[in-house]
Amino acid sequence: MNALAPLAANLLTEDRGKLLFGFLDRIGQELDPTVTQHGDVQGKYEAVGGWVADAADPVFKTARIYPQGSFAIGTAIRPLHGQEFDVDLVCHFPRARFPLAPAMLKRTLGARLRENAIYAARLQEMLRCWRICYADKFHLDFTPSIRNPGCPHGGELVPDRKLVSWKASNPLGFKALFEKRSLLQPRFRTRLAKAADGMLTKRAEVAPFPALRTSKPILPRTVQLLKRHRDIHFESRDVSAAPISVILTTLVARSYEHCVTHRVFDTEFDLLVAIVEGMPAFIEQRDEMGRRIWWIENETTSEENFAEKWNTDTTRATAFFEWHGKLRADLAQLARIAGLDILQKSLSASFGEAPVTKVMKTATETVGTARSNGSLHVAPLIGLTSAAVGASPVRANTFFGSD
Repeated sequence: MNALAPLAANLLTEDRGKLLFGFLDRIGQELDPTVTQHGDVQGKYEAVGGWVADAADPVFKTARIYPQGSFAIGTAIRPLHGQEFDVDLVCHFPRARFPLAPAMLKRTLGARLRENAIYAARLQEMLRCWRICYADKFHLDFTPSIRNPGCPHGGELVPDRKLVSWKASNPLGFKALFEKRSLLQPRFRTRLAKAADGMLTKRAEVAPFPALRTSKPILPRTVQLLKRHRDIHFESRDVSAAPISVILTTLVARSYEHCVTHRVFDTEFDLLVAIVEGMPAFIEQRDEMGRRIWWIENETTSEENFAEKWNTDTTRATAFFEWHGKLRADLAQLARIAGLDILQKSLSASFGEAPVTKVMKTATETVGTARSNGSLHVAPLIGLTSAAVGASPVRANTFFGSD
């Protein structure tokens, strides 16, 4: 018998939430880039950044080169089916001044990259950036920017898609705000009570799985999980209509801040559900010249609308709300599932078979081994663990049944 199956059958509502989030967090860990992948990206970034920074052209002397997007804020996930990582970089020219033509600055950056035979061979010109391709691994998208004198938050201006004007942006401000929100601590109700004699109550002993000491805060982990759910959902649909990552990141971050500052939760899973439920509240509809438009604000600069494409392609808004409804339904289904086999199938359908299978296999082996050697314990506020420090032994066969 699967070592986790009897355990799952004895879950109280609170324990179920801890178990579910424990699995989800470990799935998120499997979505993280590997150490090798991260090191490869970092090495290539540092090399190309150094090459650009060493340019003889005076315009590069004060340039600032930095990563933006998912790698910068810790929400990158492994692409599906061997697709490439998308790594976004900025080359900021603080001394360049508006109304400098964006096409000219982009050409300047491209010319420097072409001076290196390695980058010249890998270079592709995109609409407003330069792409350096490392086949079947990842690509670096290098976007030029200048200072935005109209932004009170230190924002920047980047080329528009036609290279005829500048658009407001603020990658550094976005990163800082996201990290500030990540540090906000959710409040949870007391999970374990003590009996009069000071021993843990029986309710404490049924805690089913190590409550994860998450390797990253709940906010970036939630973004990762939702990005993978989106990728799975749109595999068999029009992928061009899928909500872009900056929209998911913004809505999750704003909903997370609202949830943790206004509510108290039983478990991390309950918090996750509340975050998802609250996301649409931060999508606006504004009047613009007699027309209703979708608006998802970049709070760190002025007049940047992450949902601008929703207003020229109505299928994007429809696709977002359809996906969001599916996500809500999938989370509700997870909360109702009793059987571990069904749980695994449901998680696989939502987040991919490979990471879920690996997580379930590891969890089963860990619990089975700990139980067989008598080292499975219940620790206050942690749950089942093979670490004996400050923990009470689990009585043999009380909650797990026989193998």
